[in-house]
Amino acid sequence: MPRLFIFMPMLQTAIRELAEQSHARTIHDRRHLHAHPELSFQENETSAYIKGRLDSMSIPWESMADTGVVARIHGNGSSDRVVALRADIDALPITELNQTEFTSRRPGVMHACGHDAHTASLLTTAFILQSLKDQWKGTVKLIFQPGEEKLPGGASLMIREGVLQNPAPSAIVGQHVMPSVPRGKIAVRKGQLMASMDEISVTVRGRGGHGAMPHQNIDPVLISAHLLVALQQIISRNNNPTMPGVLTFGRVIADGAINVIPDTVFIQGTFRTMDEQWRSEAHIRIKKMAESLVEGMGGSCELEVVRGYPALVNDPALTGRIEDYAVSYLGRENVLLVDPLMVAEDFSYYSQTTEACFYFLGVGNTEKGIIAPLHSPRFAIDEEALVLSTGLMAYMAIKELGN
Repeated sequence: MPRLFIFMPMLQTAIRELAEQSHARTIHDRRHLHAHPELSFQENETSAYIKGRLDSMSIPWESMADTGVVARIHGNGSSDRVVALRADIDALPITELNQTEFTSRRPGVMHACGHDAHTASLLTTAFILQSLKDQWKGTVKLIFQPGEEKLPGGASLMIREGVLQNPAPSAIVGQHVMPSVPRGKIAVRKGQLMASMDEISVTVRGRGGHGAMPHQNIDPVLISAHLLVALQQIISRNNNPTMPGVLTFGRVIADGAINVIPDTVFIQGTFRTMDEQWRSEAHIRIKKMAESLVEGMGGSCELEVVRGYPALVNDPALTGRIEDYAVSYLGRENVLLVDPLMVAEDFSYYSQTTEACFYFLGVGNTEKGIIAPLHSPRFAIDEEALVLSTGLMAYMAIKELGN
């Protein structure tokens, strides 16, 4: 026991030193990826870059889900314990407004959700683990996952292709940059963390005509207005008030004119919750209410619910340990507790399959003006956070392996 007490602080020091020494390379990787973003399931150049970097570290890899990459690092000695670390690699269809030497060179495509930072961080974490592999036991599986931003989600495809098998990890950990959390800190939460996400499309059909003679028509615009208001009752009167729920419609297309009532109106929105049973029940209620209201006003409707990502639930025991590792590495004052969020993440598929923990890495800095939210054309990160992101994840992996 005394030997272990001495060993772990020494290993933590070695991890910190490697993270510092690799910082410039981490920034280089992040900026290269930021300047060359690729949309979901189109990450061919990104995948090739990751493979090249792994080759340079003599870390074996294999392709999965077309553009995904999976690598393994084996520690010294015999141990059946396996921990997986995940980074997503795709970008968003957003035109970047930042002006830097590494601004996106692809018009209309931007790493506005920090996946470039996730990928660069995991590459350096791989370097740290590979450099110290004689000092820990077990196996770390590195998952570079495509298509987080687009249904059905790259996580579901990689799981289907066996990413959590041969060998099967006992735990999987993911980190996500968060500009609302100050650089130097992380934020964690046990249990429910992020919501499920479903896409709703409604076509309301009426009978168009002259706007001055509405009595001769069946106005789908008016029907749609009633429908949008009525559907909020699903949340206000059917959803348990103690369970977070969101029903939002952000797209309404009524292609008429000031004096023309159209034949149809097209509506799209999203439904989110953290309760899987209520999620399925709500789908039925939304469909029934839409059909009955529209038909009652003389029209007809077609409603489709595309089931998206499930709710993300952090395993309480694993998350408790991850929090302890973070406190050891960062100090108690730098480990924050976060409230549940109604955004969604396909990391949730991993959390349904194995013990999982997803936490947020602080990259915000108000003094530097780094405050733009995720999915913003002005999103940026404080790159000093990349020293923390790499070393911390390596430390967490080694600790979780039981070293």
